[in-house]
Amino acid sequence: MNPRLDFIFTRRSVRKYQDKDVPTELLNDLLEAGMAAPSARATDPWHFIVITSRETLDKMVKALPNGKMLLTAPAAIVVCGDMHRALEGYESYMLQDVSAAVENILLAANSLGLGSCWLGIHPRPARMEGIRTLFKLPDHIVPVAGIALGWPETVPEARTRYREECVHRETWRK
Repeated sequence: MNPRLDFIFTRRSVRKYQDKDVPTELLNDLLEAGMAAPSARATDPWHFIVITSRETLDKMVKALPNGKMLLTAPAAIVVCGDMHRALEGYESYMLQDVSAAVENILLAANSLGLGSCWLGIHPRPARMEGIRTLFKLPDHIVPVAGIALGWPETVPEARTRYREECVHRETWRK
């Protein structure tokens, strides 16, 4: 692993957090990083819901069955896509753009010493409806992903998941 890429290799899903708030300034840094992501023709079809209320974080767990880490996370961000701003109205472009923003937030969180965990919302109807209802989202706003955030209880080891059999050079190979 190239040490200059440690900010990528040390980014891991964190599911246990210290009981310590994430300052608003750091949350704003994460939002700025998310909005620095590329998007199709710079349409920037994203919206971000920042959650620090313990009550709301706990309610999110009901909508996201794999989101138990939210019970200890001091913050979360729900990343949504705006179908009115998606390139030519394509859901696929919106999903790609929003996913790039999510990855920027995850990498930025890691570089700032925070732990994070990506929680899939889209395309599962029950999860989407639960988040849509909880946050009173308009119809054209699609909840795509949640991100649990906080100071990690333990720092996971760096790793790569590189597999040569997944690399095809110049053409497809078996």
